Order: sequence, then structure tokens, then C-alpha cells
Amino acid sequence: MTSNEIRIDRRTAVVGVGAIAAAATLAGCSTYGNTNGGAAEVTPPADGPAGALAKTTDVPVGGGVIAGDTVITQPTAGTFVGLSATCTHAGCKVAEIADGTINCPCHGSRFGLDGSVSGGPATRPLPAKPVRVEGDSIVPG
Repeated sequence: MTSNEIRIDRRTAVVGVGAIAAAATLAGCSTYGNTNGGAAEVTPPADGPAGALAKTTDVPVGGGVIAGDTVITQPTAGTFVGLSATCTHAGCKVAEIADGTINCPCHGSRFGLDGSVSGGPATRPLPAKPVRVEGDSIVPG
């Protein structure tokens, strides 16, 4: 062996591979609590009442939007539901509402438009957040 060679025994190699795998796993979970990059997000209306989350026209029937830390859905015409945007599995922010479900990007949990669990790993529904309609705006209720 020359002075520039490094010798690695089997135990060192196994420990090193394990450390790399652990670091990759933690990096994959580092999005917990981060915002979702704007997917399905609405901007609070500038011309609505103070504290307005969205316009009623922003929320599609059979779908929903994310307004900050609140998910607003409209399961049936004229019925608006407010829910927490924090997934009950690991605390990630849900990222989208598509095909009738509210979807979490971290581990794939899905929730119905009423907050009920449609697919795990989450086992608890999204907590309700009171909202109400004021004029053509949806405000915290």
C-alpha cells in the first residue's frame, strides 16, 4: 500500500452507507412545516372585508383552495367548509385539492372535502376551522 492509499474495512463501509441513507431520509422529511410552494393557494382579496381568506368565486364546487393555514372547500354549491391545512399524520402542509381530495405531499395522505381521511397514512381527519360568507368573501368565522 502506498502512502496515498486509504484502506477502508468492511465495518467502516457499512457504517458509512448507513449514514448516507439516514441523511437522505432526513433530507426527504425536511419539508415538514414548510409552505407548499403556492400550489392551490389563493391570495386574500384586496377588496373584501378585513381578514378575508378568499372570494366565494375562488372556491370551485366539488373542490377547494388553500388560503394560508386554512383549506376552504365547497362540497356542494353554496356550502363552504374550513379546515386546517396541516396534515394530521406528520404536520406537513397539504399541497393541493384535486379530484375531490385534499392531498398531502409528504407521505400521500388524502382527505375528503369535509376533512375526513380518504387515504393514509393519516388516521385522523383535518380539524375544522370555522369560516363564513360575508358578501362575496369567505372570512374566518
